[in-house]
Amino acid sequence: MLDGRRFSFTERTNNLGLSSTLPYLPITLTYRNHSVEAMALLDTGASVNVLPYEVGLKLGAVWEEQTVAIQLSGNLAQMEARGLVLSATVAEFPSVLLAFAWTQSREAPLILGHMNFFAEFDVCFYRADFAFELRPRAK
Repeated sequence: MLDGRRFSFTERTNNLGLSSTLPYLPITLTYRNHSVEAMALLDTGASVNVLPYEVGLKLGAVWEEQTVAIQLSGNLAQMEARGLVLSATVAEFPSVLLAFAWTQSREAPLILGHMNFFAEFDVCFYRADFAFELRPRAK
């Protein structure tokens, strides 16, 4: 099994100029023959992985071809979402299949949540260091 890899929290500034330091993770998503490199927010409070509309389009996904409706909650509760399974690669770890709620929201961040990112990876947060460690779960 691969050892864990430590990542630093990332400082981001929102539209209002407010900054925060959060656990963002570099990830490569692949769908069919298209790949996109992105930064994804690790969200321990999120039930599902969320894929922003624009990222799905860059991957070559077609909204009308996705037939599994997903009900989102919270800020995205009013947005339509559909299921989309992608291959995901983080650092040097083996690729895993992740199920996403592909939302039509153009404002949503790329979110990694319990279903099923946290089923594939163990994460340990070090808040004092503003860092986190990621390692694949033993199968």
